[in-house]
Amino acid sequence: MKRHDLSVRTVELCRGLLDRHILPTFATKSIGSISPSSVRSWHAGIAWDHHTTAAKAYRLLRQIMNTALVDEIITRNPCQVKGAGQEKAPERPVASIAEVQALADAMPEHLRIAVLLAAWCQMRRGELLGLRRRDVDLLRNTISITMTRTTTSTGTIEKAPKTEAGRRTLAVPANLLPALKEHLATFAGPEPDAPLLVGEKGSAVIPGVLHAAWVQARATVGRPDLHLHDLRHSGLTWAAATGATTKELMHRAGHASPAAALRYQHATEDRDRVLADALAALTPTGVVLPFVKPRYPLAPRDSRGMKGKGRPPSQEKRAVHQE
Repeated sequence: MKRHDLSVRTVELCRGLLDRHILPTFATKSIGSISPSSVRSWHAGIAWDHHTTAAKAYRLLRQIMNTALVDEIITRNPCQVKGAGQEKAPERPVASIAEVQALADAMPEHLRIAVLLAAWCQMRRGELLGLRRRDVDLLRNTISITMTRTTTSTGTIEKAPKTEAGRRTLAVPANLLPALKEHLATFAGPEPDAPLLVGEKGSAVIPGVLHAAWVQARATVGRPDLHLHDLRHSGLTWAAATGATTKELMHRAGHASPAAALRYQHATEDRDRVLADALAALTPTGVVLPFVKPRYPLAPRDSRGMKGKGRPPSQEKRAVHQE
């Protein structure tokens, strides 16, 4: 089976899984002789040290076996290990706003904008690398994501986002505009297709150079645990803390389904403090007088049909004499 709907990077990942984890165990066996027990033992051997890799390899093998089942080469898919294809990645850390600014300041001057855009515009690495001058609209204060750039074993590839949701236009937060304008005036070339992120000589920055600068910056601020992608995660968490809806988070993140956006709608310490302060603001600032129960019930405004009710004793007697 050969699929034509996969990106070059995805094909490379699948080929790596096939060569390193699937073929060494199953290449010498006929596809019909692969049993559920052999798949279970194979998966357990990988998952012992590399759970995420085991899940990816298992999903690929299951897809291969499903194709063989559809083609009637086998009568039953041997991939029957419950939960084997589920990845249980740990929760990624969230950087504070102060840490993001410190990380940007620790970057080389011509690459500071990469850190700020990753956090405040929630952009992926490939989206950052694919930005051009034409993608920045200073009249409307927006930035458009129309192309990504990624590195493969054969070189660098430029392509459109893989989903329609990934192709989006984002409003740039006002606090980021001065840095963005300064970067355009100082580092980006004047041509519409000039790359936004440039190397020291003005050409498009090499992904490896960006990564090396990032590693140095995070070590400088004492956050070696942070990945560049964690800045996007942090920005989306901030957006969720402001009360952004799932649809709004999907748009800013470029997600095609709500499931991915929902992970950012969890509580944060900063948001919890905001809520606590909001609750405290409900407390009255003036002196609250104690409630004193009246001696007699208040008379209703309209006493028709309520003769003698709700009146003090003296009024009740006066009403009887009048009648």
